[in-house]
Amino acid sequence: MLYLLLSIICSVTVGVIFKIARKTSANAKQIVLFNYVFALLLCYIIFSPDVQTISSEAPFGLYLSLGILLPVVFLFLIASIKNIGIVKTDAAQRLSLFVSIVAAWLLFKEDFTVTKITGILIGFLALFCVLNKTDDSDKSNLKYPVLVFLGFGIIDILFKKVAAFNAVPYTTSLFIIFCVAFFFMFWTVFYEVIVRKRGFEIKNLTFGFLVGCFNFGNILFYLKAHQAFSTNPSTVFAGMNMGVILLGSIVGVVVFKEKLSKLNYTGLVLALLSILFIVLSI
Repeated sequence: MLYLLLSIICSVTVGVIFKIARKTSANAKQIVLFNYVFALLLCYIIFSPDVQTISSEAPFGLYLSLGILLPVVFLFLIASIKNIGIVKTDAAQRLSLFVSIVAAWLLFKEDFTVTKITGILIGFLALFCVLNKTDDSDKSNLKYPVLVFLGFGIIDILFKKVAAFNAVPYTTSLFIIFCVAFFFMFWTVFYEVIVRKRGFEIKNLTFGFLVGCFNFGNILFYLKAHQAFSTNPSTVFAGMNMGVILLGSIVGVVVFKEKLSKLNYTGLVLALLSILFIVLSI
C-alpha cells in the first residue's frame, strides 16, 4: 500500500510543480525537455535497460508514436492546469481510461458486461460535470482538458500494445520511448532558442529536474505497487485513479483555492463511482 500511496503523491506533485512554475513564467517546453533528461537518467540507473534485446521486430512505430505523443500531451496537461486548475485536469486525465476501454470494445472486440457499460456511462457524465465551466472560467479553455482526456487515453492504448510485445522487456521499451521523447523536445526547444531567440533559464532546469524525478517516481512506484498486488491488480487500478482525483481535489481547493461549482463536485463523485464500477467489472 505504501508504493501505491507514493505513486499517487508523485502524480499529484507533478501537477503542483506545473502550477507553481506557471507563477514564475517558466518555459513549459524547456521544463518538459529537462524532465526527460532526468527521467532518462533515472530509468537507466534503476531499470538498467538492455538495448541489445531490441531487434528489427521491435514495435518501432509504437515507440515513435509514444515518444512524440507523450511530450505533446504533457504540454496540453500544463496548459490545462494553467487555465482550469489541478482538480479538473487530474479528473480529465484519470477519466481518460474510458478512451482505452471503449477502444478495447470497438477495436479488440472485448466483451462488455452491464457493470462496465454502466461505469462508462457514468464516467462520461462525470466528465461533463467536472468540465462544466464555473462563472469565472473561459469556455475556450476547455479544449485543453479535452485534449488531455483524449491524449492520455490514446497513450494508454499504445502502452498496452507495447506491453503485449514480450520480446523486449517493458522497462527497456520505456527507456527507448523516453529517448524518442527527449530528441523530439530537444529539436523543439532548439528551434525556439535559435529561431525565436528564447534563451535557457536555470529555473526551467530546476522545474524540469523536479518534474522528471516525480514523474519517474510515479512510474516506478506504480510498477512496484502492481508487483506487491500481483494477485489483485484491480486494487492498484482503483486506488491510483481514485487517489489522484481525491488528493488532486484537496490540493487544488485547499492549497490553490480553485473554484468549483456544485456540478463540478458532483462530477468528482461520479468519477469515483464510475471507476468503482469499472473495477467491479474486471
